[in-house]
Amino acid sequence: MNGDNIDKATKQILAELAECVRRVPGTSITEAAVLIEEAPRIFVLGAGRSGLSMRALAMRLIHLGKSAFVVGETTTPSIRAGDLLIVGSGSGLTASLLTVAGQARQQGVVILLLTADSGSPMATLADYQIIIPAQISKDGNDGDHVPTVQPLGTLFEQTLFILNDRIILEMMQRMEVGAAQMAERHANLQ
Repeated sequence: MNGDNIDKATKQILAELAECVRRVPGTSITEAAVLIEEAPRIFVLGAGRSGLSMRALAMRLIHLGKSAFVVGETTTPSIRAGDLLIVGSGSGLTASLLTVAGQARQQGVVILLLTADSGSPMATLADYQIIIPAQISKDGNDGDHVPTVQPLGTLFEQTLFILNDRIILEMMQRMEVGAAQMAERHANLQ
């Protein structure tokens, strides 16, 4: 690729991402921030690249002073009624995530889902949803999703990361926590 093609591709990716983020209602971000702020403990769940974004969310929640855990880690405690499970799943079809969400539902856990498919099996388990209007497959664009030149679920995953950071910013404002306070909770054994 020459420089012109790289610039063109970068502009396309940024335009897709901006459109995807723009289409997510601010009210859903605020609702998520309130749910997270009020939850005694937060558990995050995702697979693959979406899972990496969810791990980053858990890290920032800890920096905010919240009790946050990544499902599947050896130090993750048992979940119980009143806790919040946040799931990031573009398709809402990943079998392992559905199993865990079903187990959480049986425990009386509140479930917040970030997904591209409001009609997925995972969506039926969720109490709250943030719909990310990203095309997640080349043959599955129904016109309501932002089309992408990127492969697989890349646009969803990028948008998920940004929206998770947007939720953190909302929480920082609501909780009146600044970056300096968060830095005090940042890992110091590195």
